[in-house]
Amino acid sequence: MDKPSPYFTSLKCRECGRLYPKQAIHVCDFDFGPLEAAYDYDAIRAAISRDILRGRRRRMWRYRELLPIDGEPTIGLQVGFTPLVKAGRLAAKLGVRSLYIKNDTVNYPTLSFKDRVVSVALNRAKELGFQTVACASTGNLANSVAANAASAGLKSYVLIPADLEQGKVLGSLVYGTNVIGIHGAYDQVNRLCSEIAGKYGWGFVNVNLRPYYAEGSKTMGFEICDQLEWRIPRHTVVPMASGSLLTKIHKAYNEFIRVGLVDSTPFSIHGAQATGCAPIAHAMKRGTDIVKPVPKPDTIAKSLAIGTPADGYYAIHVMKESGGSAEDCTDEEIIEGIKLLAEYEGIFAETAGGVTVACAKKLIETGKIPRNEEVVLCITGHGLKTQEALAGKCGELRLIKPSLRDFEEQIYNKDAALAT
Repeated sequence: MDKPSPYFTSLKCRECGRLYPKQAIHVCDFDFGPLEAAYDYDAIRAAISRDILRGRRRRMWRYRELLPIDGEPTIGLQVGFTPLVKAGRLAAKLGVRSLYIKNDTVNYPTLSFKDRVVSVALNRAKELGFQTVACASTGNLANSVAANAASAGLKSYVLIPADLEQGKVLGSLVYGTNVIGIHGAYDQVNRLCSEIAGKYGWGFVNVNLRPYYAEGSKTMGFEICDQLEWRIPRHTVVPMASGSLLTKIHKAYNEFIRVGLVDSTPFSIHGAQATGCAPIAHAMKRGTDIVKPVPKPDTIAKSLAIGTPADGYYAIHVMKESGGSAEDCTDEEIIEGIKLLAEYEGIFAETAGGVTVACAKKLIETGKIPRNEEVVLCITGHGLKTQEALAGKCGELRLIKPSLRDFEEQIYNKDAALAT
């Protein structure tokens, strides 16, 4: 058994503040509030500095004092520290002074930000003695649990809605996991997983291991500050499914302030959803923190199609507290967003990335993000996972015979005529 961490001290109820032991539990016994990891920030402040972090490997574990495990990590050692791309061409297109892309389309090993949360959850699962791990997923999480469990020698089950994109289904099956398709929406899948976790005692990363899993999202925020030379960006746009990623990036910024790694400067965090499943954005626009469930999500952004978002209430309060906004976009606007990011910055994002770009465009156009201020867009997964969404919407293959004459007649001369 690993020696208890001097930094990660307990679990704490978000509502009443009651403390709990660092076990596989996720709900407060008193008020049913969600539990999250708590830390000794004074000890962390004394243990780390910018210079110490610079001397560590470029991976998410360089911030290990602020992550909820007791020992050294053994799973997901290559995860994180994805590029922060200065997106000058897209900035000019959107009409904003300074724009960055936090590019988790190239995260290791399954090309999405979920590799961050899974690596934390599975390290903690191993410390707690679990032999079987599982998840409820809209796709990316399933891929990551399957891959990281395989590398760790853990048995795994992933439960998904039966209508997911085939790229994501295959992206789980290849690792030898048990893929279970459920005829129902994600919320029904999630409820079933809670029942299974209670009966069989498996480690469900987003159920009984959720307090550990959710903390992995903070590393995206840590890296953004680190890569911006130890400062917080003025605006951050985050896609929302459950709302957890948005709340954890907010927590990351505040933790870096608290332990003295960045200065306390104004920052706003904005949320992005697809119109076909936008319960958080719609509540924010109504000026309420009451999130009305979406019983039947209808959007090509399946990875964001969570009709009853667990962290929706908290995401709304983060946006309000930080002076942020929420926006939503149609399927057509999602496709436009994917193409803008690809054509102007050479980054191929899945549909959630299209949501982030499309909503950022609206936030800039409406003045909610001023054009003269810095913006970071969080792009969370690779477009190879959702190719079906783009079928027939990206031009056509141009076929010619293997001759210079045919090339000139069919391609070169026609293109030259169009250019004049």
